[in-house]
Amino acid sequence: MNIHETAIVHPKTRLAENVVIGPYSVIGEHVSIGKDTKIESHVLIEGWTTIGERNHIHAFSSIGTPPQDIGYRNDETYLIIGNDNVIRECATVHRATTKEDRKTVIGNKNFLMAYSHVAHDCKLGDNIIMANSVALGGHIIIGDHAILGGIVAVHQFVKIGEYAIIGGQSAVGQDIPPYVTAQGNRARLYGLNLVGLKRKGFSDAVIATLKKAYKIIFRSGLMQDEALRKTLDEFPDSAEVRLLVDFIRSSKRGVTR
Repeated sequence: MNIHETAIVHPKTRLAENVVIGPYSVIGEHVSIGKDTKIESHVLIEGWTTIGERNHIHAFSSIGTPPQDIGYRNDETYLIIGNDNVIRECATVHRATTKEDRKTVIGNKNFLMAYSHVAHDCKLGDNIIMANSVALGGHIIIGDHAILGGIVAVHQFVKIGEYAIIGGQSAVGQDIPPYVTAQGNRARLYGLNLVGLKRKGFSDAVIATLKKAYKIIFRSGLMQDEALRKTLDEFPDSAEVRLLVDFIRSSKRGVTR
């Protein structure tokens, strides 16, 4: 371990091998930090926070602090961060409330850019990019490989599907399905995330299938239930189509159109 002499680390903090803690950082009693993780200067990590391996947390970030919820009474709730994440300057990640499973969760290999905010009870998957000043309300779920552009604001309880991309300065009030592009205040859909799907190695055949499914669901004029049934009837063997249909059927806030 390499702990700067000006850092304040509680004696009960659990630190694995090769953890680096920079000047003036403050690490709380219930924090656990995995090996090869680097904490830069002026970082605050507190609460019941577990951080995995090989993470890099940059200056002035605030991690594991209490949720911005008027009903919170310093209950024992948790923040769990996986491996290989990058959290840039002045980002804020809050621990959970008692209203669900008491956990805010960030998966692996995510990139949270400067001034981004992850509120209480959010669940983030893997390989997500949140650009500068993205603000997530509470209880949001984001699927793997999603990208949120700068200054995007996402309403509480919204779900964002895998491989979706949301353009900068958007206000998202309803669920964003997998594989799509969304933009605007309020956000609306603009077709599939074709560039992103190609970069992630989706085959031409899969992309062509998703294009046809998208047209049936969003552009055919059919009622949603009928459109979803027709989509499954036409592409019964497509795992990607099944994921898209299941996402829409499970939506509680309604799906962005």
